[in-house]
Amino acid sequence: MSNWTDLAFTDAVKAVQTRYGTREICANYERAKRPAEITPDLAQFIAARDSAYLATSSADGRPYIQHRGGPPGFLKVLDRNTIGFAEHPGNKQLITTGNLSENNRAFMFLMDYATRTRIKLWGRAEIIDDDAEFIASVSDRIPGMKTTPDKAVRFTVEAWDINCKKHIPLRYSEHDDRLATARLTERIAELEAELVSLRPTRGD
Repeated sequence: MSNWTDLAFTDAVKAVQTRYGTREICANYERAKRPAEITPDLAQFIAARDSAYLATSSADGRPYIQHRGGPPGFLKVLDRNTIGFAEHPGNKQLITTGNLSENNRAFMFLMDYATRTRIKLWGRAEIIDDDAEFIASVSDRIPGMKTTPDKAVRFTVEAWDINCKKHIPLRYSEHDDRLATARLTERIAELEAELVSLRPTRGD
């Protein structure tokens, strides 16, 4: 296990930090060690996500990023170091699968626009296509989804970090909107029912 700076601050990164005058500031990140394992708070954040980005790279370093989504909880925290999620059949290009077959280094980026929180996870990933029990354990039934998962991803977390909120736009998902307006909707229904009860009945 590594502190995230051990993975992110390569010699080349440190060189440009020095060039642009941020090396001293960034050295503070190296001294402020963060637990590499998934903490309870991080597990709760992961479980609430309905969207994620998974970055991989080919053996020669060609980067690729792909979106993954599902109902909140589609990302399963399996233990203090492991996340699993189902792979539904997609566009058939299988670039992520191909990349991971020759380079298992991977990166996950999780965003919560409602709280303007972003989490970065460094790690290694593998495609699981020969273990039906594992695939089933990380799969959810998604209403309207006609396909069933034929693979799953097992992501082993090596380090993680929280980014600052700067420049993150404030946005709410449909789920967030429903939660925020649920009480107002209930109150409107109560008032409408009250108005109906106050209307004069025919013959009054």
